[in-house]
Amino acid sequence: MSDQLALDLPTPESEEEASTRYSVDKLVGTFVKIRDKRSALKQKYEADDAELKASLDAIKHELLATCKTVGAESIKTKFGTAIRSIKSRYWTGDWDSMYSFIADHNAFGLLEKRVHQTNMKQFLDEHPDLKPAGLNIDHEYDITVRRN
Repeated sequence: MSDQLALDLPTPESEEEASTRYSVDKLVGTFVKIRDKRSALKQKYEADDAELKASLDAIKHELLATCKTVGAESIKTKFGTAIRSIKSRYWTGDWDSMYSFIADHNAFGLLEKRVHQTNMKQFLDEHPDLKPAGLNIDHEYDITVRRN
C-alpha cells in the first residue's frame, strides 16, 4: 500500500525548509490519500453490504411467510433453525409529554444514559461556573486536514 500512497513532493528551496516543510507536506499528502482510499473502500463496502442486506430481507420475508402458513414459531433444518419472534421498538413524537411522564413516575431508566456532546459543550461555554457533579471531561488535541 505504501507504493500506492507515495507522493510527488516539491523540491525544497533550502535545507531548513526541507527539514520542516518537506516532512509536513508528505504527512498531510499521505493523510489525504489514505483518507480518500478509506472513503472509497467504505463506499464499496456499503454498496456490497446493501445488496447482501436486500437478499437477507427477501429471505426473511419468505421465512416469515412460511412460519405463518404452517403455524410455526420455529422451523429446524439441517443448516440451522429459523425462529419467528416479535421485535418491538418504542419512540415518541412528543418529548415534553415524555419527559413529564418520566419525571412523574420517577422512571428515568426509560432513557439512555449518555451526554449529548455538542449541547454539553455549549452549556459549559455559556455557563462556565456551572458543572454537574460527577461530570468527567477529557480534552485532547486532534488534527483536521483539509484538501487544497
